[in-house]
Amino acid sequence: MFRLALALSLVCSLAVPVGAQQQQVDSNWLNFDPAAKTAKFQLIAGLTGLNGALNFNGFRDGELTLVIPVGWKAEIAFKNHDGMLPHSAEVIKPQTPLPTQPVSPAIPRAFTLKLAEGLPPQGSDVIRFAAQPAGEYLIFCGVPGHGAAGMWIRLRVSETAKTPALLLTPSTGAK
Repeated sequence: MFRLALALSLVCSLAVPVGAQQQQVDSNWLNFDPAAKTAKFQLIAGLTGLNGALNFNGFRDGELTLVIPVGWKAEIAFKNHDGMLPHSAEVIKPQTPLPTQPVSPAIPRAFTLKLAEGLPPQGSDVIRFAAQPAGEYLIFCGVPGHGAAGMWIRLRVSETAKTPALLLTPSTGAK
């Protein structure tokens, strides 16, 4: 009887709803050089199983914000960690409703290769662009349906930030 009670308590303790698990920000995702005004961010598609792996760095629906000071050089190292689905990334303007396929990038050169097709599992690319103009943007998966299903985080090109940062942000849609 004790073994059954122990087994049941173990099973019940592991049965935590997926939504109750809070993804943490890994400080290794963001590095920067203030003298060179360069920010390097690791963008990892499908890092966790959250949202059917339709997430960046384990976040969906804008729950993570990358802040880069205006005028800095941005280097986003994209990696598709998802073992099954292709993914891509591009910087777009916030819009409602969210697009269901790739759109023109809001910042020149701010997109991966194969936007609609996506990079295959374990595929990678590096996005390099000047962080300007100042404003609010989305880093959005361009594979049809992925971004609209929640695969996006926020990018803030800030006139007031002195250094880059990663911020947890509540999900409020693409507004």
